[in-house]
Amino acid sequence: MSVFVPSDYFRELRRDEIFPDPSRPMEIDLGCGEGTFTAAMAPQFPERDFLAVERILCRVESTSKKINRTGVENAKVMRLESAYVVGWLLPPACVSRLHLLCPDPWPKKRHERNRLINNVEFLTGLERILIPGGEFLLKTDHPEYFENAIESLSQRSGFERIDWPEDAFFYPQTDFEKHWLRRGLSINRARWRKREA
Repeated sequence: MSVFVPSDYFRELRRDEIFPDPSRPMEIDLGCGEGTFTAAMAPQFPERDFLAVERILCRVESTSKKINRTGVENAKVMRLESAYVVGWLLPPACVSRLHLLCPDPWPKKRHERNRLINNVEFLTGLERILIPGGEFLLKTDHPEYFENAIESLSQRSGFERIDWPEDAFFYPQTDFEKHWLRRGLSINRARWRKREA
């Protein structure tokens, strides 16, 4: 079953409730949209598990269909709000990589506080759920959001920014990214590593 429904939304999950083998690396596609990224990554990396998170039902359904079409068993989608999943639901040190790709930029000045990368619950949770050496990868078409993210993460001593060369590893484009690139917009990208204890 490609849709993951927690048995209890009000307690911290165990890693083996999401995927059966907790020794395998798990990656999170946060705000996965239509699921293009997860559906491309899971067949490419059968040794890893991929959990897509999305709150909008039609997008969850689309992601589920794409996962099912690939025939893989290492990908699931969960319908829930991103900050809650990261801040409260996922267990500590369970995520090897978290991908935040073309998130809602909340472009108006008065709405900046709504940005995920300004959410203390999210940032604290991100540091908690990543394994030591785990990575947070961000792409956005919005220059102000990108600058905000750089500033926000620079204030978190648990993270260090690392290089992300264009050809570093297989990394499919999301539907949003393809859309913005077709319109001639630039995509900003940044990658951070959780510092070893």
